[in-house]
Amino acid sequence: MKSSEQILFLLKTRGPSSTQALASALAITSMGARRQLEAAHEKGLVSFDEVADKVGRPSRRWVLTAAGHARFPDRHADLTVQLILQARSVFGEAGLDQLIAARDQAIEANYRMEVADQPDLAAKVDALARLRDAEGYMAETEQCADGSVLLVENHCPICAAARECQNFCRAELAIFQRVLGDECQVERAEHLLSGGRRCVYRIRPASSG
Repeated sequence: MKSSEQILFLLKTRGPSSTQALASALAITSMGARRQLEAAHEKGLVSFDEVADKVGRPSRRWVLTAAGHARFPDRHADLTVQLILQARSVFGEAGLDQLIAARDQAIEANYRMEVADQPDLAAKVDALARLRDAEGYMAETEQCADGSVLLVENHCPICAAARECQNFCRAELAIFQRVLGDECQVERAEHLLSGGRRCVYRIRPASSG
């Protein structure tokens, strides 16, 4: 992967970052990272804010623009939205809900098969993250000091479909809860469609309250 593409990937997965942080992550010089960022800025892929986090000259925090986010796969968003609109027109809202429910059942069955034999909650969440990552969600897990686990989805490959029909999103939380079982509680901590940078699910052992 080229440095220019790696920078976009890091901004996608890590969020706002300084030039120095990106240079360190890529093991290149600050000048090299700055050149890549300025080239991406000229193409409209990144923007920046000036942040005065230390005494002295403000530093830049780079972020992806909408065009930058669009560089990542969206599973043929236009076609998906068209199909949703056609299904709603032909089958009505209730028929569309049935189609989504059938899709959710198939997805849940697949998740259950992969997660069922995992020895503990952390391993189950890791397995679920691998499945979601393979589906294009750029998923990863983070262990928290309070014993909970974060399922982080840095990208939504069905974002356009979810904006058109939010039942896609509403079902995910319930699916994760059923797949992971009663030993845990699943809550959505960040939501892309509600203005978040990504979707994050906090999974905590049921006994932790």
